[in-house]
Amino acid sequence: MRTAAAMPCRLLSTALEAKTTTTKTAKVETLGLAAPLTKRHAGVSVLGCAIAMVAVGGCAQGIGQLFAALVVGMARNPSMKEDLFTYTLIGMGFLEFLAIVVILIAGLLLYSE
Repeated sequence: MRTAAAMPCRLLSTALEAKTTTTKTAKVETLGLAAPLTKRHAGVSVLGCAIAMVAVGGCAQGIGQLFAALVVGMARNPSMKEDLFTYTLIGMGFLEFLAIVVILIAGLLLYSE
């Protein structure tokens, strides 16, 4: 014999089972990465990924300018080269973090629906 607390759970689960069985008889469409390319709009996702990857080139340009500024700063004031190098490494860490985030977002755009 079932308790009163177990009855709503049983009713809820039977309603869910009935709902899933009716959808199983209907036409099943595959979604996600297994979907055909015409269903996923793959060209749009690749285009979004490519546009996002442009920012990685900006990060590379930023690292180049950072080290160019380091060389100029060391040429102007050689006694501060340790401090300038420390600041350069901190800036490079920020730029590398930005590049990693951009790559993750590009991958998200590539495999999103």
